[in-house]
Amino acid sequence: MSDAMEDQKLRAAAWFRSLRDEIVAAFEGLEDSFDGEGDAGRFEVTTTKRSAEDGSDAGGGLMSVMRGGGVFEKVGVNVSEVFGALGEAAQKAMAARGVPGVDEDPRFWASGISLVAHMQNPHVPAVHMNTRMFWTPTAWWFGGGSDLNPCIEYDEDTAHFHGQQKAHLDPHGSELYPELKAWADEYFFIPHRGRARGVGGIFMDDRNTGDWEADFALTQDIGRAFLPAYVPLVEKRRGQAWGAAEKDAQLVHRGLYAEYNLVYDRGTKFGLATGHDANAVLMSLPPMAKWV
Repeated sequence: MSDAMEDQKLRAAAWFRSLRDEIVAAFEGLEDSFDGEGDAGRFEVTTTKRSAEDGSDAGGGLMSVMRGGGVFEKVGVNVSEVFGALGEAAQKAMAARGVPGVDEDPRFWASGISLVAHMQNPHVPAVHMNTRMFWTPTAWWFGGGSDLNPCIEYDEDTAHFHGQQKAHLDPHGSELYPELKAWADEYFFIPHRGRARGVGGIFMDDRNTGDWEADFALTQDIGRAFLPAYVPLVEKRRGQAWGAAEKDAQLVHRGLYAEYNLVYDRGTKFGLATGHDANAVLMSLPPMAKWV
């Protein structure tokens, strides 16, 4: 591996950690400023580890989870940096996506941030965001995105969320927002339900244009878009009155989220298949859900 790539990996991992710190501080600030019922929440931080098949160190990360606040019922913000050898199933899945060389050399390195927030107030939308970098001896790429998952939809909230995504993507090319929006619409669709799990957002994977700096800058702006896209929606809706009917609708909608993440989500499958901490991988699941 070249010294340049080693430096790029360090920069990417440091960026994901700094974004994590910024989001954790913003979310705790939302709890501090809320005047509703419930205690102001704080994140519990746990170190996670990944072990190779022979028991040797294969990296890890931080799992930061806040439960039972006045605003957030459960929110997790995880960062990881893992490495080792891909298992046969992971190699086959990546080779099928067109990733070169993984069936010849299974070594890999990956780092990223993953966030999922489930809210107390049913009027406040749940949200997901992740960005990541993946490296193998023959390739590297970036992936990630952000999508909004309201159980009670407000057109103006959807427009704001998408507007911030577009504003952060447009400097990288006017074609990117419609392309990544369409990708999210397809990726976050639940075939067995015949519907999307939310109102969409942006998504990309396997991005390698040959210009690492440009692709990293795009990935950073996907991360930077998150707080201005989401925090104003929380501030607007967190004090809105709700009752049993709204809570019931929220729990049913969370069932969609759980189904998608357990059946289809690529990150969940990869994390479990490569031996990462199962609690960190499944952090995205809601604290409570309901099926009709």
